[in-house]
Amino acid sequence: MSKSKNFLFGFGLFLLVIACLAVWINLPPWMVAAVAVLFALWMAFTRRGRQAASVTGVGISTLKARLGSSAVVVIGIAGVVGVLVALLAMGEGYAETLRKTGSADTAIVMRGASASEVMSVLDRDSVVVIPQTAGIARNAKGEPIASPEIVVAANLPVKGGKSADDEGSVQLRGVGEHAWELRPNLKIIAGRKFNPGMRELVVGKGAQRQFAGLEPGREIRLGSQQWTVVGVFASEDALESEVWGDAPVVADTYRRGSSRASVTVKLADPNGFKAFQSTLSADPRLKVDANTTLDYFSKQSEGTSKVIRIIGITVGLIMAIGALFGALNTMFAAVASRAREIATLRAIGFRGLPVVVAIMLETMLLALLGGVIGGALAWLIFNGYTASTLAQGSVGQLTFAFHVSPALLWTGVKWALAIGFVGGLFPAVRAARLPVTTALREL
Repeated sequence: MSKSKNFLFGFGLFLLVIACLAVWINLPPWMVAAVAVLFALWMAFTRRGRQAASVTGVGISTLKARLGSSAVVVIGIAGVVGVLVALLAMGEGYAETLRKTGSADTAIVMRGASASEVMSVLDRDSVVVIPQTAGIARNAKGEPIASPEIVVAANLPVKGGKSADDEGSVQLRGVGEHAWELRPNLKIIAGRKFNPGMRELVVGKGAQRQFAGLEPGREIRLGSQQWTVVGVFASEDALESEVWGDAPVVADTYRRGSSRASVTVKLADPNGFKAFQSTLSADPRLKVDANTTLDYFSKQSEGTSKVIRIIGITVGLIMAIGALFGALNTMFAAVASRAREIATLRAIGFRGLPVVVAIMLETMLLALLGGVIGGALAWLIFNGYTASTLAQGSVGQLTFAFHVSPALLWTGVKWALAIGFVGGLFPAVRAARLPVTTALREL
């Protein structure tokens, strides 16, 4: 009978843990703060709360005697949080770089059902018709601000490669004369812009950091032709990972004729995108799709960001299991060493709840310390750290910076407290349920 009761109790406790973790994951910071305030009030103004505070104080005062085992918990959880936050910061940095590319008042037009520019081909007639569509802004000369563009993958030697044949793929964008007006955030920081009709290039500072030979004045080989690098630009977005040239010259080099991958336009009214999109759809000469550039580049980040997040959480879970066993082992040992002390407290009137709360609170404080250390290390080491992706079909090789945001640090702390909660609960419940007479006989 007692075995059945123990089994049912253990199973019920397991379900409680799962439910608590599910709720904890979705709690917003303000609600966590409210729970913390209510808990503090309970400890300050109720008898059992004051008992829990007293037992907690005794447990914390003995941490020096258990410094080694306590350090195992702190270091293990710090490692979990550090790795988790670093991996999630990689996904956040990648997504943020793409989200900053584009704006709500510019639109990109591609062939219908094309997922990205490299998969789109617009024929010459479409390239001529699209810039004449109503809703496109015009400059002082009365010309539509539109840039027919072509995007191709080009191979360049990477910096730090073991040999001259160690190459990577860079996204080469051929642009029209209005490309600069469409992207006012793009600034030349060295050299000059390329001259139309010439085999000249301007390179993003991210591409220059990644590939060799992209200094102004240097010549590089793209396709079957020699090109001269004449300038370097900065834009603080995904375009910094690209190399730009004159669209007709790029198309001629790569034998694309008069076709283009996309046409990027500036909208006369930022709120007029829907009307512009409807006008394109109603034109029988066109079979195209349009998106604001802000939406287009944001969508390009979704797949990779999701993969990085899944990898981060998976690695974090594996490490968390190891840290959890470390916490369980430490707290079971701590409870065993304090069995007589706990039994004495219960014998003089302390109830089981204050004992459970005290042991869990001690574990969660250690976990919180580990979470803060892990998050701080991740921020110090990885925030702003520059990395680059491999070439992809959607956006090419992309240089981006890790971004350790406050939201990610909060996620790391929540993981740490969750590990501390589970690691302290079972030893605490065992201590509270152990018969007083049995505990008093234990060494």
